[in-house]
Amino acid sequence: MNKRELLDKFARDGEQRLLLARVLDQQARAEQRGLPTHTGFLSPAEQAQSADLLMAAAPGQGILFGGYSEAERKLWAFLPDWLEEETWQMGEDCPVRALQVKTPSGAQLTHRDYLGSLMGLGLTREKIGDILLSEEGAQVLVLGETLPILLSQWEKAGRYPVRLEEIPLSALTPTPGQIKEIRATVASPRLDAVLAAGFSIPRSRAAELIRAGRVMVNHRPQEKGDKLVEEGDTLTCRGLGKCVLTAVGGTSKRGRIILTLARYI
Repeated sequence: MNKRELLDKFARDGEQRLLLARVLDQQARAEQRGLPTHTGFLSPAEQAQSADLLMAAAPGQGILFGGYSEAERKLWAFLPDWLEEETWQMGEDCPVRALQVKTPSGAQLTHRDYLGSLMGLGLTREKIGDILLSEEGAQVLVLGETLPILLSQWEKAGRYPVRLEEIPLSALTPTPGQIKEIRATVASPRLDAVLAAGFSIPRSRAAELIRAGRVMVNHRPQEKGDKLVEEGDTLTCRGLGKCVLTAVGGTSKRGRIILTLARYI
């Protein structure tokens, strides 16, 4: 398929078409010029959408990278044959940079405070990766092209002054999110049943959320409640959060399937 045919098949709307077109353009540039290229940072849903596209357009090409292994926001990088991924990550061609942001003691700023102050400087969301909160402040992943602006202009987050220092990616200290383990039984591993168990809501409410287009499985929209969910699948619901089906066990005495889920809180 050519570019237009690919976009017709994989893009659901105009905004997604622009995103996917940019991904294809960067892949083509790397192939034509023999130089590394990259996109901006993408959300998990955007990563899933573009991964489906690239699987059809250029299987085996492109790597997702966000600065550390468990990053949520990642960019696509397209590397020429002569450049190894590990060498790229450690070299100047890697566009992902990290800033240590220190705030006054007791500031207790939120993710929204940092993101708001960054976007207040004119940065778009695709320029900003993960924001890792800590007691001293935060570690922020950004595209390297933004560093001159940030180091010279970023002075406050919320109402507190900030001190900035560029740090190597190896100095990042992500902390795992809080997880609540949930054990439940279902008649079958249908999406509506598993969603209800994972978020402790009635099955009828889960079915409504699915029909309303608020639920994704592995970051892909899913509007059918009878879809079967498998071990390892990630379920996200706008307004409720994320949970992962970590284990599908045996059956209870009543013949129901035993599930273990991890809900992020």
